Amino acid sequence: MTLTPRRGGGIILISFLLALLLTVLPLPEWARIYRPQWYTLVLIYWATASPQRVGVGVGWLSGIIIDVLTGTLLGQHALALSLIAYITHKVHQRLRLFPIWQQSLTVLVLLLLERVLQLWVMGAVGQPVPGISFWIAPLVGTLLWPWIYIILRDLRRKFRVS
Repeated sequence: MTLTPRRGGGIILISFLLALLLTVLPLPEWARIYRPQWYTLVLIYWATASPQRVGVGVGWLSGIIIDVLTGTLLGQHALALSLIAYITHKVHQRLRLFPIWQQSLTVLVLLLLERVLQLWVMGAVGQPVPGISFWIAPLVGTLLWPWIYIILRDLRRKFRVS
C-alpha cells in the first residue's frame, strides 16, 4: 500500500479564510440581510468534494471562529456547522451526482437547517426572534451556489486538491 501525499490544503484553507472575511466584511445596514452564509457554502462544497479532509471537526472549528469573530453566543454556529458538515458527509456521494439545480435545492435545505438551528439557540437563550428578513440569506446563498460550486471546482482541479 502506497500513500500519496495530499495536495491543496492551502487552497482549502484560503477558501475558508476568504469565506470568513466575507462573513465579517462590513456592509451597509440595508445589505446585511442579503449577506449569504459564505462559510456554510464553502463548508458544503469541501465536505462534498473532499470529505476525507473536511468534516465535522472543520465545521465545529470554523463555527467557533465565526462565533468569536461575530460576537454571537459561543457554540451557536459551531453546533449548526458541525451538523451541516455531518449531513453533507453522509450524502456527499449522492450530492456529487446531482445536476447543479438539484444541488442548489439540497444546499437550500442545508442553509435553512442552519438558520433553524440558530433560531432555536436564540430562542433557548431568550434573544428576540428575528423577522422574516432572517430567511433571505439562505435564498441568496442558493442562488449563488452554482457560481461558488464552479469557482471552487475549477480551483480544486487547477491545483489538484486531493
